[in-house]
Amino acid sequence: MPVEVTWWGHATCTVEDSGVRFLTDPLFARRLAHLRRRRGALPPPEAAVAEVVLVSHLHADHLHLPSLARLAPGTRMLVPRGAPLAVPALRKLDARGLRLTEVAPGDTVPVEGLTVRAVPALHDGRRLPMGPHRSPALGYVVEGEARTYFAGDTGLFDTMAESVGPVDVALLPVGGWGPFLGHGHLNAGRAAQALAELSPAAAVPVHYGTYWPVGLDAVRPHEFHAPGEEFVRHAARLAPKVAVHLLGHGERVRPEVAR
Repeated sequence: MPVEVTWWGHATCTVEDSGVRFLTDPLFARRLAHLRRRRGALPPPEAAVAEVVLVSHLHADHLHLPSLARLAPGTRMLVPRGAPLAVPALRKLDARGLRLTEVAPGDTVPVEGLTVRAVPALHDGRRLPMGPHRSPALGYVVEGEARTYFAGDTGLFDTMAESVGPVDVALLPVGGWGPFLGHGHLNAGRAAQALAELSPAAAVPVHYGTYWPVGLDAVRPHEFHAPGEEFVRHAARLAPKVAVHLLGHGERVRPEVAR
């Protein structure tokens, strides 16, 4: 079976490869602090069904404890090294039957016959509000029938292509939850630059058009809706050989990859 990618919104995707389901940064909330889900229905219960969950970093829109609590006991969960120390509630999830594995850049974990490799990301890995404990922000490369790169949250950095290595499918963040994205983030243009350097066969833009500060969508709606389409335009210019799949919430695609 070819790899299949479902985008549930924000950075939450299901990647199915060789019959194994990987769930990235699950976020199943209508509201998170000052952020409200503005587009796409909440993911259905089956979205929480996965053999493996990949958590990229400790920010609450990527490591969301109520969403992680919906996972079935026995689910394997990869988290940045030091995460249980920075977020003690993770230990309760581990005690309830989730199987936590802490990883750092360069670590490789075999899972259900596939391989997951943690790779670096350029992003603040601390749990906010800032505490004393720090964990690395990560991306992940899942290798089975295809090599799928989930970037998490990251900026563009000089060694990205070298650190990630050859990949077939790239899930790249192209926006965020506000109009101003600073250091440690990819906007549509920088994500297209990353795409040109990574040179996968296919890409899916994520991390945009889902959560937005309360009231701001009426003031600057373009900033909320535009990043996906802007990424498509930039990618056509900078990485014309890459097939970019712009998905709606809950939509899925089986990218063509040749191994």
